[in-house]
Amino acid sequence: MAISTLQKLTSHIHRFPTLSSHVPTRSSATLSSSNKVVDRIVKLFAIDPEGQKREIVGLAGQTLLRALTNSGLIDPASHRLEEVEACSAECEVNIAQEWLEKLPLRTYDEEYVLVRNSRGRILNKHSRLGCQVVLTPQLQGMVVAVPEPKPWDVP
Repeated sequence: MAISTLQKLTSHIHRFPTLSSHVPTRSSATLSSSNKVVDRIVKLFAIDPEGQKREIVGLAGQTLLRALTNSGLIDPASHRLEEVEACSAECEVNIAQEWLEKLPLRTYDEEYVLVRNSRGRILNKHSRLGCQVVLTPQLQGMVVAVPEPKPWDVP
């Protein structure tokens, strides 16, 4: 029964050339997605809390937070949501000066979260939320510092 239904659908697709040209095959989907992933790779450098420089790999369109959690520099359980409204600023990072100009300015919401969670310390201009920085090919080679956890964030 299923085979006859599949044969009928296949015959309908071949009758309409516009439909058959849009039906992806397994081999075409695999090739196109692998090329896209390679094209989306963004390599960054992160300075961990011990001062070691580590190469981090992310994908364009991904957040900096995702790249840092995938590399083990930020605990994924500490920041489950990538929405600024639910942000606790545990993904705060410091961006090197030469890369700040390549990033969009902080949004009002990002600024609010950083100030709210600064707990009285002076907020520097290099501070950004990793969940709000979206990787692009122009950020290839960017240097970020992951500060050590704040005393109130340590269990």
